[in-house]
Amino acid sequence: MHRGIGGTGVVGVLRAGRGNRAIGLRADMDALPMAELTGLPYASTVPGKMHACGHDGHTTMLLGAARYLAETRNFDGTVHLIFQPGEEGCGGALAMLEDGLLERFPCDALYGMHNATGLDVGRYAIGAGPFMAGGAFFDITVHGKGSHGARPEASIDPVLTACHIATGLQSIVSRNLSPRETAVVSVTKVTGGDAYNVIPQTAVLSGTARFFSKEVAGQIEEAMRRMAEGVAAGFGATAEVDFRLIFAPLVNQAERTAEIADAAADLVGEEAVRRDRAPVMGSEDFSFMLEKVPGAYIHVGNGPGAAAHNPHYNFNDEATPFGAALYAQVVERVLKPA
Repeated sequence: MHRGIGGTGVVGVLRAGRGNRAIGLRADMDALPMAELTGLPYASTVPGKMHACGHDGHTTMLLGAARYLAETRNFDGTVHLIFQPGEEGCGGALAMLEDGLLERFPCDALYGMHNATGLDVGRYAIGAGPFMAGGAFFDITVHGKGSHGARPEASIDPVLTACHIATGLQSIVSRNLSPRETAVVSVTKVTGGDAYNVIPQTAVLSGTARFFSKEVAGQIEEAMRRMAEGVAAGFGATAEVDFRLIFAPLVNQAERTAEIADAAADLVGEEAVRRDRAPVMGSEDFSFMLEKVPGAYIHVGNGPGAAAHNPHYNFNDEATPFGAALYAQVVERVLKPA
C-alpha cells in the first residue's frame, strides 16, 4: 500500500502470475462542502460536509474488488488500485499525476466508474468517444467607481455592468459556437456591494463552462473575454476574466470501452448493458488520467432517488456489489491467465 500520493491519494498493488501487463482501477473518495438533509440514521455528522455524490460507495466498491482479487488471484499481471482524493474540482487527479502516479505505477489501461441515479440497480451504461464534458470555472471582476446610491450619475456602476455582461454571456453558445457543438455557459454567482445605499467599486460574476473539446473551451474563453471587456468599456468600467480549466473532456477509448462493457455483460447479460449512452454535461477529472493512458469510464445503476450533488442524495448500497464485481471482472477478463 502506497500512501500520500498527490496529497492524500492511496495506491494498492496486486500481482499474480508472470504477466507483464498492468491495469489501473480508479475510485474517487472525497465528499462535498454542503449540508446533508436526508435525515437518515447514517447521515453525515460533520457540519457542512456530505457524501452527496456517492464517492464513499465508489471507494467501497474498489475495496471489495481488492479483497476478492487478493484472495483469488485469478489474473496474470499487475493491478493498481487507485484511490483518488479531490475529484470535486480540487485537482486530485492532476495532483496524483504530478506526483508521478503513472511513472511509479505504469498502466496499459485504466478503468473507472460512477453511480448513476435514474439507472436501475444491476444495469450499466457507457459510450465510446467523448462521454463527459470538460469543465472550467470563471470569475469576471468588474471595476467601476463607487458612489452614494442616490447619486448614480457620480458612479460607474459595476453591478449594472455585471448584469449586462451576464446577459451577454448567454449569447456565446448560441452565436459564437457551431450549432454542432454542445456547450454550456452558466453564471452561478453574482457578488457586489455591502449596503442598500452604496454603489460599490467592484462586482464579480462567477460560474462554469462545459464543453467536449479543448478547442471549444478556447473559443468560449476568447468570447467571454471579448464580451466582458467590451461591455464593461461601454459603461466606462473595466473587466478582468479569470478562466480556469478544471476538468478535461473525458474520452472513452473504443477498445477499452468494449472491454468493460463486455465484462458488465458477463455479469448481468447484454440486455442490461447500454453501450450507446449519450454524453453528459457533468465533468470528471479521471479525464486527465485518460489523456495519459487509454481507458474507459462506465456508469453503474444507483436506482431512483435524488440526483448527485443534491442535499437529499443517498447512495444505494444495493449498487455496491455491481461495482465491486465489475472491477474484478474486467481484471479477470483483460488479464486472463493463458
